[in-house]
Amino acid sequence: MLFNSWAYLAFLPAVFALHWLVLPRHRPPVLLLASAVFYGLWDARFLGLMGLSILVDYVAARRMGDAGLAVTDQARRRWLLLSVATNLGILGVFKYFDFFSLSLSRLLHTAGLDRFADDPLLLNVVLPVGVSFYTFQSMAYTIDVYRRKIASTRNLLHFALYVSFFPQLVAGPIERAKTLLPQLIATRRLRDVRWRAAWWLLAWGLFKKLVIADNLSPLVGRCLDTDSVTGPTLFVGLLLFAFQILCDFSGYTDLARGSALLFGIELRPNFKLPYFAVSPSDFWRRWHISLSSWLRDYLYISLGGNRGSQWQTKRNLLLTMLLGGLWHGAAWNFVLWGAYHGLLLVLYQAAERTRVWSAGGGLGTVFRSAGFFLLTLIGWGFFRAQQPGQLTRFSHGLLDWTITDPQLLVDSLRDFGFLVAPLLLVMAIEKRREFPANESRSADKNREFGESLHPFGLASVVLFLLGAVAIWGATGGTEFLYFQF
Repeated sequence: MLFNSWAYLAFLPAVFALHWLVLPRHRPPVLLLASAVFYGLWDARFLGLMGLSILVDYVAARRMGDAGLAVTDQARRRWLLLSVATNLGILGVFKYFDFFSLSLSRLLHTAGLDRFADDPLLLNVVLPVGVSFYTFQSMAYTIDVYRRKIASTRNLLHFALYVSFFPQLVAGPIERAKTLLPQLIATRRLRDVRWRAAWWLLAWGLFKKLVIADNLSPLVGRCLDTDSVTGPTLFVGLLLFAFQILCDFSGYTDLARGSALLFGIELRPNFKLPYFAVSPSDFWRRWHISLSSWLRDYLYISLGGNRGSQWQTKRNLLLTMLLGGLWHGAAWNFVLWGAYHGLLLVLYQAAERTRVWSAGGGLGTVFRSAGFFLLTLIGWGFFRAQQPGQLTRFSHGLLDWTITDPQLLVDSLRDFGFLVAPLLLVMAIEKRREFPANESRSADKNREFGESLHPFGLASVVLFLLGAVAIWGATGGTEFLYFQF
């Protein structure tokens, strides 16, 4: 069920009404049933797969968390290994098996071993929607229990709801049990709901998805999905794609957070003005925050983090970003995208140690931000190049800056300016709140943009956004880009 569908427009109010009408002790079962319906409508067969992950991780965490059942550290490690192996096994079979099988076949063919390269074993299974998200969320729980950062829950229903909570089930944010589980089982009151934040996030998320992202999508295709791409067209296409993917994914996050707020549950922000970043480390503190923090806490630190030599730290950064790129999809362009960002992290770490880096004051920050945005666009070229030979065409385009279709560039930039103008306005306001000048504004920066408006102002903005969705919103209920990951 898509957030941007008529089905969800009926589903959400129905679940909202039922949730608040029943007694508090019945609310977790209501949300769990709603989550099962929400996910089952994609493909009911995959409910069993998610159920397997939930059951294994619940039992593993109980065994690790109960000193009477798992006395030794060796036994606790075995239960953790079972959890990690189960979740990574699900990902390996359903997401990566065919990719690695085909890659091995091509490698053998290149080496001249055609006899071993013919007829590679392929499973040809459908990728379960959201599998990368719920397996990582479930693994985070068992790892935290193993590290004794949290206690294991004894209630299977509560844990199942933590993994499958429908607003953030299929594309995050990837939540931690420490913050989400207590909210799911707490007694919540309707009067405590942050109504203004919820309405703002729902309207703003719909606007970003249907008006900006879905209308930019065909423009991106016209610029990039051609046999010959020159430099100007490539630059404009990647600029459009940068805002398409930002509005598509952050639009989903806004809708997820707004939906959760209607039930009195707060999900973590996943984006904080990423295109204002001045460095790759700054970018990953702002883009897909729940994934980047997951990779930092459960992969980078496990590899050794920055506790070893400089060479070991660089190795850990590169491995983390390589695997982070592979998490996004079973294709080599995503691996290259991860490697590219890993290399940027390593290079910027060296640059940030120099005096030149901090020179220039505020103007220097502007130049560093603009420079890294251009590097981000290059990275989106790797990310977007999913068609055979497209990355090669992009590379050739960087060497040819002739303008072959000036009308396409004019039309694309005109439509881009019209579509993203409201986004740029909100981003400018949020950027100003990011660096408060006084104590009162410091408290205000943690509120949603809509909460800082007068109720009548918020109502006017929400009506404008919904009107824009009705007039200019793309129809057809296109999937969110991150559903494929």
